[in-house]
Amino acid sequence: MDTQAEPEQTRRDAIAAGSPIRQLIRDVIAERLPGRRLPEAAMLFGAEIAPSWDDRSFLGDFYKEILHHDLCQPAAPDGLVLLAALAVDDRIPARHRFRAVDLPFRAATVAERHLAETWPATPQHADLDSEAWARSAVQAHTLDLLTRWSAECPAVRLALAVLDVVFPTDRTRPANTAPADLHPPARQGTDISDYVRFVLALAAQDEDRLLTVTERLTEPLSS
Repeated sequence: MDTQAEPEQTRRDAIAAGSPIRQLIRDVIAERLPGRRLPEAAMLFGAEIAPSWDDRSFLGDFYKEILHHDLCQPAAPDGLVLLAALAVDDRIPARHRFRAVDLPFRAATVAERHLAETWPATPQHADLDSEAWARSAVQAHTLDLLTRWSAECPAVRLALAVLDVVFPTDRTRPANTAPADLHPPARQGTDISDYVRFVLALAAQDEDRLLTVTERLTEPLSS
């Protein structure tokens, strides 16, 4: 019996199937977007699979197809459709749902962030049309993403709350700022709940609470 052949065959089979997260994302996209083969989905459904793709390297390449080096390209809005589908599916682990909300936030704010970095000069590599299209694409999905609020963990809520700061709506803010939603309770020092409270106070434009949550967030820095 050739014991050396079995591990090698297992390795080849794993390469042929792709990383586990690739398979999961492919299944979710195929189910939620049937019949749509967007350009950014080619690496999900294509026959060619990079031998180096483990979960981390595959995700890095996948995200670069959507927002490459923090720059919006003409195909970015199609890629954001993929992320919106991933962000609302419980089969996707929470850390990846967080990323699927965080990247749209980055795409929606890329123009403002680049302008802030280069002010008073104009960003040299900006694609203004693509940035505007990407922002509109994110805005179109924001309400659907925010309906996940009550089912999400604090980390994903943080990403959703930041997205709501960019596109505030009367429909979502009352739910996002309800005291019952501010879990987990604060512990000694700064934890994720402090950031959630801070962002929600910003989203609600609640000046009475803003000072309190800001002091709570910055207190460990002065202690």
